[in-house]
Amino acid sequence: MITKEATEAAPAPARVAPAPPGPSKRRPAWDEVPRWQIYLPLSVYLVFTLIPFYWILLFALRPAGSTSLVPWPMTFDHFEKVWTDRSFGTFFQNSVLVGVATLVMTTLVALAGGYALARFDFRIKRGFMLALLCSQFVPGALLLVPLFEIFAELRMINSLGSVIIAETVFQLPLSMILISNFIKNVPYSLEEAAWVDGCNRMRAFRVVVLPLLRPGLIAVGSFAFVHSWNHFLFALMFLNNQEKQTIPVGLNTLMSADSVDLGALAAGGIIAAVPVVIVFAFIQKWLITGFSAGAVKG
Repeated sequence: MITKEATEAAPAPARVAPAPPGPSKRRPAWDEVPRWQIYLPLSVYLVFTLIPFYWILLFALRPAGSTSLVPWPMTFDHFEKVWTDRSFGTFFQNSVLVGVATLVMTTLVALAGGYALARFDFRIKRGFMLALLCSQFVPGALLLVPLFEIFAELRMINSLGSVIIAETVFQLPLSMILISNFIKNVPYSLEEAAWVDGCNRMRAFRVVVLPLLRPGLIAVGSFAFVHSWNHFLFALMFLNNQEKQTIPVGLNTLMSADSVDLGALAAGGIIAAVPVVIVFAFIQKWLITGFSAGAVKG
């Protein structure tokens, strides 16, 4: 019989040291990849991206008839020609008006529709969402005939209002879907807390929800502006007067069946591209935040 004293006096068993871990195979981290494997593909992509832009600048800034690969001596005659002689100043004003009006109308209507899709349940909600998704597969060319007939009955042909309405209608389905996803990411409890504090639905939306939707609204608005700025088809079909045409149609007038003024065309392309580049340069932070916010449902 083992006594308590014998048990306490017995030495504790020796601890066996664990065996050293063997060599494990692990995938190399990104910071262990050789730099040339990253920089080489990026450099090739950058070259193929920047060469067309340099070619446009070359034709726009070098004198007519020059074959130099460097825009020197530099001239701005092509810009002066398209801005004054080819009425690009008027085209620019019309494009700005169409783009800003489309941005405002698309954002306001999509905000109202997206809130309804995100916060309310109704019988045809699934069917309505399916119709919005299916409308993205319809090309804009199929809308020309019905829209032209409607605008002709309303006597809106050769009016910038017809282009603004057409661009807004074309942008609304996708904008409404995106806005509804942004609103779903805002917790519903925030609105309920505002109701408890005495706010009605409209005030709770304006005070609580709307400030949180700023990245999403910037993303949707920027897409509406850029699309209306670059869209050629609606402006070509609904605007007959040269004084009402936009920049994409104006660029088309620089090309004829017999010849193309490459210098004027390049200068017009730079004039058309600069506003879009400036807009994206200022809103890129909000744009990336808006895409990441609408990518997942919180």
